[in-house]
Amino acid sequence: MSRSGHERVRLDDVARLAGVSRSTASRVLSGAGEFSAAAASAVLEASRRLGYQVDPTARALATGTPALPDAQGGRLVVCVIGPTRAVLDDPYVGRAVAAVAETAQDFGAGVSLEWLPLGGRDLGFLATAPGVRGVLLFNTVESVLAGLPREVLGRVVSVGIGNPHVPRFSIDTAGAAELMVTHLLGSGRREVAMVTGPPWLPCVEPQTQRYVDVVAAAGLEPRLVPGDFTSAAGAAGALEVLRRWPSTDAVFATCDATALGVLSVLRRRGVRVPDDVAVAGFDDIPFAAQSAPTLTTATHPVARIAASAALSLLEPAVADSLPHLFGSELVLRESA
Repeated sequence: MSRSGHERVRLDDVARLAGVSRSTASRVLSGAGEFSAAAASAVLEASRRLGYQVDPTARALATGTPALPDAQGGRLVVCVIGPTRAVLDDPYVGRAVAAVAETAQDFGAGVSLEWLPLGGRDLGFLATAPGVRGVLLFNTVESVLAGLPREVLGRVVSVGIGNPHVPRFSIDTAGAAELMVTHLLGSGRREVAMVTGPPWLPCVEPQTQRYVDVVAAAGLEPRLVPGDFTSAAGAAGALEVLRRWPSTDAVFATCDATALGVLSVLRRRGVRVPDDVAVAGFDDIPFAAQSAPTLTTATHPVARIAASAALSLLEPAVADSLPHLFGSELVLRESA
């Protein structure tokens, strides 16, 4: 019942033959979301009969058999934007690249890593570079989106901000900030300071603004000090907080690395955590559960975000059905 070579089988065709909705067929073929065993069996059988190219990851999830590499090959290019090459050393980047590589492996594709300076760089080489199946932008800024050559549009996704031509995959940083600050206030803290992220990164602003909004709604004054995504910035931020507002009873840091820097300063100063000052971060990195005290934080599903972004490039037919905005959950530990 497969179609002739000049007719392209569509996802709608598979759904119709399987007797399921288009969204159910998408979930089965992408391996993303929930679906019943019966639906998986019907969709995979319809795909086989029509000659539809099934995502091997989905087949593995649905049948419990190992996924076989796709023969298409090529590579995905992970481009990380930042002021220096040191941005590639961020553990966040390592987790993201690992997830992209794992997803790409099921399609027989490889992954390469590029640093893009903040000042910009012509990405036209990606349009003509052999074997490039898609580009994933991380730490995306407006200037990079505006400067993308026409030739690569349709093969670029962004983790962070996007535009009408570049799909966005991201974490709800504002929602995570609201969860955390609301928790700190609800636990009786009234003088909550925040060590912010790097101002050049657009995803930082919603997180910072939501902190300001929640604190102001409680009738309190925001206490902001600048930072970045390093423990050194957390240490410097903690010293600034203690100098400007000695009565501070909680510090929320833009990421766990920064929060760990805050903890180190408070420990050296003899400040008891959480008795005197509560500390909270964002990311839930593995070391957050090993610190002393263990760190209260909010989850950042980096691997799921990166995998969805990669899958949207490798399997365009299911791109619209994939999650694009991911939520965060509180992880309550000793520090708050």
